[in-house]
Amino acid sequence: MEFISQPWPWYVAGPLIALVMILLTLFSKSFGLSANLRTLCSIGGAGKHVEFFNFDWKSQTWNLVFIAGAIIGGYIAANFLTTSTSVALSAPTVASLAELGIENAGTTFLPNEIFGVDVLGSIGGIAYLVVGGLLIGFGSRYAGGCTSGHAITGLSTLQLPSLIAVIGFFIGGLIMTFFILPFIL
Repeated sequence: MEFISQPWPWYVAGPLIALVMILLTLFSKSFGLSANLRTLCSIGGAGKHVEFFNFDWKSQTWNLVFIAGAIIGGYIAANFLTTSTSVALSAPTVASLAELGIENAGTTFLPNEIFGVDVLGSIGGIAYLVVGGLLIGFGSRYAGGCTSGHAITGLSTLQLPSLIAVIGFFIGGLIMTFFILPFIL
């Protein structure tokens, strides 16, 4: 069976996201994926040792179901609803990535030079994961939420701290892309 692999147009996806945000607001819920890490730690008993994890995790079951759906949906989309794993990149982008050591840029969703199984088995790959995980964990806790929570929930409810956080995310992404990643690769 052949499926269409194009993304939904903005005039369909945008109103659907707005509908989800309206429903979350009506039910006094806040969307964000990093909250699931807190919930999982609470389920594991971390609340006995750290006050931050001592809360009623059952009230966040809906968010755990959401993340499970996102994982399952992503798997289905990647394995059954796409005709190709290639990504359409411009020639200048491919050339720029080749200069950084990324061969065959665009042939897969993620470059093997950074995310391949061989890299994950190396000391450098493990260091990337550990340092990156610590920075993301610290950053999402320090910012009071993750990119999805601030950019979707925070901006849609006109929260100034979320606007500041999203601007910071973009600045951090630009710094990573143009200054840190070329140094690492």
